[in-house]
Amino acid sequence: MRVPSLTLAAAGAALLAPTTLPAAAEPPQDRPAARSENVEAPSAVTAAALLDRLHTCTRVSRGRYRTDDGAPARVPVCGTRTAVYWKADLDVDCDGRPTGRCNRRTDPYFSAATAYQESGGRYLNAQSLPYIVLPAPSRIWDHRASGIGGGSVAAVIYRGRVQFAVVGDTGPRDLIGEASYATAKGLGIHPDPLRGGADEDVTYIVFKDARVTRMEDRRATKAAGERLARLFAHGG
Repeated sequence: MRVPSLTLAAAGAALLAPTTLPAAAEPPQDRPAARSENVEAPSAVTAAALLDRLHTCTRVSRGRYRTDDGAPARVPVCGTRTAVYWKADLDVDCDGRPTGRCNRRTDPYFSAATAYQESGGRYLNAQSLPYIVLPAPSRIWDHRASGIGGGSVAAVIYRGRVQFAVVGDTGPRDLIGEASYATAKGLGIHPDPLRGGADEDVTYIVFKDARVTRMEDRRATKAAGERLARLFAHGG
């Protein structure tokens, strides 16, 4: 069940100092993708190789999260030396700049703001930018303590597909399992914010102390994600 995301205007000031990753030149924002809307080439790192690192859970969260409002709290956040991860559902987040697919008409929970912004100060574009939503910091877990914040690089896995994304928004303190329209589409999940999403079996891996300098640069995110994922799959 979607609930309004939390826009934390002061979140950036409280984040731990990140290790930034160099960004490639920003691609034109309005140019259509070569094959179809928001579809990228498959990841060179397989989903199986990444999931093979996640057989056991060393918990970094003090408690567990709900996937939907009113559901049991069953999802822990687990960690390794270089990443945190969890397995949940995927609710489609359309927040950010209004577009043809993401607006108040298509999503009654729509918010024109996101917790983090592009390098130029604009809010994110959920229709074109793969991003994930983190629970707001709480006693359950504070992502900032793991070196994670806006622009952190993530790998989202579903049914053999890997979609690289950035941390782009925050949501309710007790809920987990939400990602942008573009993330869902890249994973082959129906991206409609009301009728789409996935009920289970979506794995989120977020790499510690690794952020892109410009969240809107999808090529930089994919390049950084590929490198970090290779290291992670090989025990890094």
